[in-house]
Amino acid sequence: MDRTVVAYVIYLVVSIALTVWVARTLSRNGRIFLADVLRGNEQLAEAVNHLLVVGFYLVNLGFVALYLSGDGTIEDTRGVFEALSTKLGVVLLVLGVMHLANVYVLNRIRRRGAMEREQVPPVAPQDWVRA
Repeated sequence: MDRTVVAYVIYLVVSIALTVWVARTLSRNGRIFLADVLRGNEQLAEAVNHLLVVGFYLVNLGFVALYLSGDGTIEDTRGVFEALSTKLGVVLLVLGVMHLANVYVLNRIRRRGAMEREQVPPVAPQDWVRA
């Protein structure tokens, strides 16, 4: 089998496995965080969690597929390792950036909700002011 095809197969298997592992980990551990962000609404938290996982799969697997094409033919075993390290490194960076972006956005929503809960209602009028 051609070394380029071997590199493609390894890249796809590892990238898809990493994407599935990260998505499951984020989904499992993100439920509690989402429930807090959404003020204990478990059904909404579960729905948002599922939508985030679907979006995560679509973006990452789409990126993996687009990034599959190589720069050329791989001539030797060293070339296989170099191509795989570059491609998998970029995939890992994209997975990490997407995770951090999700956490950042959800944390902003959580903070905004916490600030709204802590606000004191305006003080009722005490007296009339003459003009």
